[in-house]
Amino acid sequence: MAKGVTARSENYSQWYVDIVKKAGLAEHSAVRGCMVIKPYGFGIWERMKEELDRMFKETGHVNAYFPLFIPKSFFSKEADHVDGFAKECAVVTHYRLKNDENGRGIIVDPEARLEEELIVRPTSETIIWNTYRDWIKSYRDLPLLINQWANVVRWEMRTRLFLRTAEFLWQEGHTAHATEAEALNEAKRMQKIYAKFAEEYMAMPVIQGTKTESEKFAGALETFTIEGLMQDGKALQAGTSHFLGQNFAKAFDVKYLNENNEEELVWATSWGVSTRLVGGLIMTHSDDDGLVIPPKLAPVKVVIVPIPRPSEALNKAVENIRNTLLKGGISVEYDDDDKKRPGFKFAEHELRGIPIRIGIGPRDLEKNQVEVARRDTKEKTYVPIDNLHEFIPQLLEDIQANLLAKAKAFQAENTRYADTFEEFKNILKTKGGFVYAHWDGTPETEEEIKKRTKATIRCIPLDNPLEEGKCIFSGKPSTQRVVFAKAY
Repeated sequence: MAKGVTARSENYSQWYVDIVKKAGLAEHSAVRGCMVIKPYGFGIWERMKEELDRMFKETGHVNAYFPLFIPKSFFSKEADHVDGFAKECAVVTHYRLKNDENGRGIIVDPEARLEEELIVRPTSETIIWNTYRDWIKSYRDLPLLINQWANVVRWEMRTRLFLRTAEFLWQEGHTAHATEAEALNEAKRMQKIYAKFAEEYMAMPVIQGTKTESEKFAGALETFTIEGLMQDGKALQAGTSHFLGQNFAKAFDVKYLNENNEEELVWATSWGVSTRLVGGLIMTHSDDDGLVIPPKLAPVKVVIVPIPRPSEALNKAVENIRNTLLKGGISVEYDDDDKKRPGFKFAEHELRGIPIRIGIGPRDLEKNQVEVARRDTKEKTYVPIDNLHEFIPQLLEDIQANLLAKAKAFQAENTRYADTFEEFKNILKTKGGFVYAHWDGTPETEEEIKKRTKATIRCIPLDNPLEEGKCIFSGKPSTQRVVFAKAY
């Protein structure tokens, strides 16, 4: 166990906080409920952003940016949407400060009240669809495939770094289509892109499914989700994609002339993932020695440590190794701090989750070799320096594959089936994980199960087979199992 990192078995919640802080990812800010993302943590988010942005653009999406402030009246145009976000909104009421005449410092100028309050963006459907009214006139303007990278404010009272904060970073896609089928296919396509990113880059297996009526996005007709399983047996909603139907087109009067010169309402989607993915990455792979980062998302893939300390000969050899790896697109860090012992550095870089550590000393130079240690399994091996250009890329692929295989095995081991409510409660109490169980399809039963167990329906899996059964709670007929879990 790394110094200062609580064991997962002792206190999982504190273990998570220790990893985030001691690995230098983020810290609490002076603003209650908000966080400061430190350079190393932001580096992971940047890698996520780069890959997702590439995937979006490969499917025809382009980036734009819309205002942070949204007029309050926009929210009242879509009733379900405002109901879903009303309790989380931060509201701007004034536009000026002034010095207090009684010497009590800066105060809000009471004469500077806005004619209409502004909502700090909790999500952008309303401001974007108000804009789309001017952009969309004809079928030739469709489909409109827009994404934006932005910050969002949802006023959370109980926060946790990366997983739930009052302000967070995310991307939100907003697309407009001529037909229902096109919009529905877009929502499903983005769910698949999120699932592909989670598995291929985060090495995090997910279940793809749809949300129940009570769990879907406010204002959506259908919400598609990807759900990951964390090491404590809780689920994490890692990304959602929403089929919005024509709700926002109706609210903001967004119409187009079809090929027959007839006016029709536009069909819509929205979809997003956030910095919560960083939290998901931490909880999927990390251990009691610190952070573990899949190589494809690691800001630094290789760290080189001189043993016992830097020297002119070592520095020259390291420079050659570094240049060789950089040419192959592999990010490298050289820890030449001569004030720290090698053992301290090893523990530090293990805590930071750098996928590969290379150790090199005078004796290694004589043998033209280095010691290579992988973070995921802690295995070490000696590799000829001349072979590093082939060995390191392959080892990075092996680490990536091993992390995914390990996470898949964990998910499989912690996916269970329950046929009675007693069995269901016992699984949640003693084991956790994903629980497949029959549900009668009513929100009343869904809510009662949540009240009694704190477990929610994470999704109705897309690959769900039809299976006759009885609801675990009500005993009423059911045609398929849904996925329950306690969740973040």
